[in-house]
Amino acid sequence: MVDAHRGRLRLVDYDSLAAVDLGSNSFHLQIGRVVDDQIYPLDSLREPVRLGAGLTRDKRLDRATQARALESLARFGERLRGFAPGAVRAVGTNALRVAKNAADFLAEAERALGFPIEVIFGREEARLIYLGVSHALPPSPERRLVIDIGGGSTEFIIGTGYDPQVMESLPMGCVSYSLRYFPDGRIDKGGMKRAELAASNEVQRIVGEYRRVGWRHAIASSGTARSIAAVIAALGWADNGITPDGLERLRNHVLKAGAVDRLDLPALKADRLAILPGGVAIMSAIVSELGLAQVEVSDGALRQGVLYDLLGRVQHHDMREATVAQFMRRYHVDAAQAGRVEALALRLLREVAGRPRADEVQLLRWAASLHEIGLSIAQAGYHKHSAYILSNADMPGFSQADQRRLARIVLAHRGKLTKIESLPMRSADWDLIFAVRIAALFYRSRVDTVLPPLGCRETESGFQLLLPSPWLEAHPLTAAALESEEDDWKALGMRLDVKAVAAEKLAAAG
Repeated sequence: MVDAHRGRLRLVDYDSLAAVDLGSNSFHLQIGRVVDDQIYPLDSLREPVRLGAGLTRDKRLDRATQARALESLARFGERLRGFAPGAVRAVGTNALRVAKNAADFLAEAERALGFPIEVIFGREEARLIYLGVSHALPPSPERRLVIDIGGGSTEFIIGTGYDPQVMESLPMGCVSYSLRYFPDGRIDKGGMKRAELAASNEVQRIVGEYRRVGWRHAIASSGTARSIAAVIAALGWADNGITPDGLERLRNHVLKAGAVDRLDLPALKADRLAILPGGVAIMSAIVSELGLAQVEVSDGALRQGVLYDLLGRVQHHDMREATVAQFMRRYHVDAAQAGRVEALALRLLREVAGRPRADEVQLLRWAASLHEIGLSIAQAGYHKHSAYILSNADMPGFSQADQRRLARIVLAHRGKLTKIESLPMRSADWDLIFAVRIAALFYRSRVDTVLPPLGCRETESGFQLLLPSPWLEAHPLTAAALESEEDDWKALGMRLDVKAVAAEKLAAAG
């Protein structure tokens, strides 16, 4: 639902929200019931898809794994029938971050699920994990270290309350390590040592900063940690959570078995046996490198964090809005100029698109707010600097696809359009690009000015812009810029038709 004045999302009442986590080991569906500002579990599904195990040597998802994943998502999609688009958020993690054929798979996956799927960066995954864990724990003013060993990556977060302060994602996971260091399910001391050394080398990259910040409690989340803690407890090697002694005894027990199919461990699901050795090696390295005497285990995880982040979006506490505001401050954006461009761009978008979708309005607003952040680097080619920042910076709340679209619109807001000629001609982003380009062109002087009545519309080959003849004659610099703009669209194979018309005709049309 869109506010008619600012194009902002208004609060929408949803009784239930749903999160889908396409992890490198398991796919999860979590449905929660919304009561005020809390989410209470209503239903959940878990499928051990092992997406990360389907990555070939050249980092492509094999077809058998894709088929297994699509079957799982079709089942999730059946459960989600009847949910409004805004009530569901699906995210993909490490396996989809690294898979070279992820885009092709995602097109099929979205059809199977019935909802868009966002691939998120590692630090965004870390933020959402912390959000899920912090909502599952009692409130505390003390710093917490949260560790999440996933199938393909491990996230480390230090935070207080609901606010993460330091976040990192390292490329090590229970699936990838089990496949690499324990091939065919064989478990030996050499493989365990190599796995632990590799994990230690990764963790050493962050030890200095994390110890400097410090924490009072260490908490592990997700399936690997819960499995390790459950086995240690069942065998009587620790009373609560994971301890160095309990972990060492489990490590020795795993080595003694010699093979995955000879492991006999209580409280461990059968589908977790194959990935336990890699998980134990990674956890052992973490406990050793960070000097952890006790690791508590939380039921909160990525999917709960996605639910709470989604709750914030539908209640107009969108993390992406906070990120845009923070970027504007960090890069010293001229807020008045951004506001001018945003207001005119929204006006133009509504003229060419009629009733644009809420997500298109949001994206346009963010592009207008951030199109000049590159000026903090250099004036020459600042739009390229802006686009580079938006493509590569950590932007809490934004998916990889969000950032790519935002960067493309900002890159295209000035200069030659041929640099984005790969964008399909039918893409809705052309409306956004047109709106931001024309708005920035009109406000090149960077001052408030009374704009003439104008009209614009989308045509079969591009756009048409109508302006009063007297106004164009009185503003030769803008008229010349619009002529150049026509040439830029022509070079792309599209058409911008700027027509001078009588002012009375525009007034009558308005």
